Amino acid sequence: MTLPYGIFSYDIASPRVGVLVDEHILDLEIVGLLGFFNDLPLDPAVFAKPVLNDFMALDKAVQRAVRDHIIELLTHPDAKLEAVHNQVFIHRSRVQMHLPVRVGDYTDFYAGIHHATNVGRMFRPEGDPLLPNYRHLPVAYHGRASSIVVSGTPIRRPQGQFPGPDQQPVFGPSKALDFELELGIVIGKPSVLGQPVPVELAEDHIFGFVLFNDWSARDIQRWEYQPLGPFLGKNFGSSISAWVVPMEAFEPFRVEGPVQEPTPLPYLRTSGQTHFGIDLEVALSGPGSEETIISRSNTRHLYWSPAQMIAHHTVNGCNLNTGDILATGTISGTEPNSYGSLLELTWNGKQPLTLPDGTTRTFLQDGDTVIMRGMAVSGDQRIELGEVSGTIGG
Repeated sequence: MTLPYGIFSYDIASPRVGVLVDEHILDLEIVGLLGFFNDLPLDPAVFAKPVLNDFMALDKAVQRAVRDHIIELLTHPDAKLEAVHNQVFIHRSRVQMHLPVRVGDYTDFYAGIHHATNVGRMFRPEGDPLLPNYRHLPVAYHGRASSIVVSGTPIRRPQGQFPGPDQQPVFGPSKALDFELELGIVIGKPSVLGQPVPVELAEDHIFGFVLFNDWSARDIQRWEYQPLGPFLGKNFGSSISAWVVPMEAFEPFRVEGPVQEPTPLPYLRTSGQTHFGIDLEVALSGPGSEETIISRSNTRHLYWSPAQMIAHHTVNGCNLNTGDILATGTISGTEPNSYGSLLELTWNGKQPLTLPDGTTRTFLQDGDTVIMRGMAVSGDQRIELGEVSGTIGG
């Protein structure tokens, strides 16, 4: 069972913690008030909070006990919740979803090797498309947490500087607005300032995962990023899915990662299956048109695993806090229909996409809606990450 956690409100009720169960949301605050959590080592008031942070900061054993207990309540032959169904279940059509996490800090990695290779081929056609450090460490930059928004929030087209026809800077709305298909790693357990997190313990700090769209203004970014990296081309908005899927749900979907050559330095070396196999897709629709799937990818294409990203992030003593989000970077596959950005899908605008209504896209137009979805299947095991969507406004 997926059983993702989110923050919802309905009618006059204040935002609180819920779990998605098919088409209904299980109101954990009410479940707690009715005494169903009395035998667990936690204060049920944690589910009355407007963000997940307090729950995410609890010990992993407590979180697992809560998840196991919810599964028992839902599947027990006595149907323990059925007698109070109308009190604890709210149909999802009645609710408003909110940003699930109070985000303290946000780090964006560049862990998708096929994306990095494609970008290198576009802008550095001579020689190795990967920079010398790429296979030695998980490249990343610190982003802006204040502009992370929940799925469904409109995204305003950013303004900034970019080169005009004569290569001199002009100011105006971005003409090369793009999306980036990413997975967001939500930190639960904090780490201590000055103490690196060993790679073998890194997953203990992960509460769960969200879908993550790191909107990008390519023209602004290209002009500003040297020498200090992304700034206004990235920090105007990032969208995350409303539901956080807990780490425990991903256990059946572990896969072997790519062979890492050269062998990473000792603090980044892992053994076993530290990658995950999650199917991803991107859909695009213009104003008044039906959505079209334009890309299908999978998280197994990431070069660096979540554990390696955390180990590298903290190796210098940088501490992680509950609610931090680490995004993976664009997840592109090896085939053109698996690329995770329009930059790649249209090869920097040289190969426009043609949509079913006959219109074309090199980059996003006002009124376009981008929807990303994720799911994983292994035998009879299946989980869904839901979706993250955003519509571009002028």
